[in-house]
Amino acid sequence: MPITSLAARYRINRGAQFSLNKHDSQDTAGIKGKKQARKLLNEGIAKIRELQDRLYAEGRSSLLLIFQAMDAAGKDGAIKHVMSGINPQGCVVHSFKQPSSNELDHDFLWRTTCRLPPRGMIGIFNRSYYEEVLITKVHPEILHKQRLPHIAKGNVIWKQRYQSINDLEKHLSRNGTVVRKFFLNLGIDEQKRRFLKRIDDPARNWKFSPNDLSERGHWDAYQKAYQDAIRNTASHDAPWYVVPADHKWFSRLVVAQAIIDALQSINPQYPTVSDTQRETLQESRKQLVGKVNQK
Repeated sequence: MPITSLAARYRINRGAQFSLNKHDSQDTAGIKGKKQARKLLNEGIAKIRELQDRLYAEGRSSLLLIFQAMDAAGKDGAIKHVMSGINPQGCVVHSFKQPSSNELDHDFLWRTTCRLPPRGMIGIFNRSYYEEVLITKVHPEILHKQRLPHIAKGNVIWKQRYQSINDLEKHLSRNGTVVRKFFLNLGIDEQKRRFLKRIDDPARNWKFSPNDLSERGHWDAYQKAYQDAIRNTASHDAPWYVVPADHKWFSRLVVAQAIIDALQSINPQYPTVSDTQRETLQESRKQLVGKVNQK
């Protein structure tokens, strides 16, 4: 498969018929292995660097990348490796943990809205407002801790939240922020292997929490919650990428290509100068050259 079409294989523009069961977490799209993937990823990183430099210089649009996944799926590693070549001044990363008391005093979109990327920047959300239709859906008792004025009965609250998310993403798109969402699709057996590696390797012990094992017990509920979220929020302007994540070298490659596609859709350009500005530049050049010659 040509690298240019790799990400399109996993892009979900319309979620109505989406079924997570049809997506293989071990898929590698015919790419042979780490060596080939590493070469393609390095090429992708270089392309992202070029496009991000133009995005930053132009300062008209922004790109928001949202990463969601089960524990140990590789969100941190994907962000670290794929974005390794960019200018840190043009990128900001936010990792969203349990909401603070101040954040709970506001609506569920408030804390992420405050951290949206400004024009010219790439913003990365490691988890996001989608947690409010994922972990909160799996553990509905969380709603009672959010001090909501009222809690809609049954599925109404989730429909309302999906609608709020869709409205937000449409608003962002209309105002120059391109939104791309990644679900790193990890298999349950691969998660077990990675958890054991974290437990057995002293250098990785810090990555494991007993709570990770507890949440693993809700695997099926989370899979359904992710499927429902993608079904209800995938759109042309804010698509989901359901990325096979059992092979980290492959998931990073898919993410890189999706970012390239998003930046190319923006098509940022270096600012051009007017004739007057060009004359000023030439005058400044004469002055600089003159001062050098005087020395």
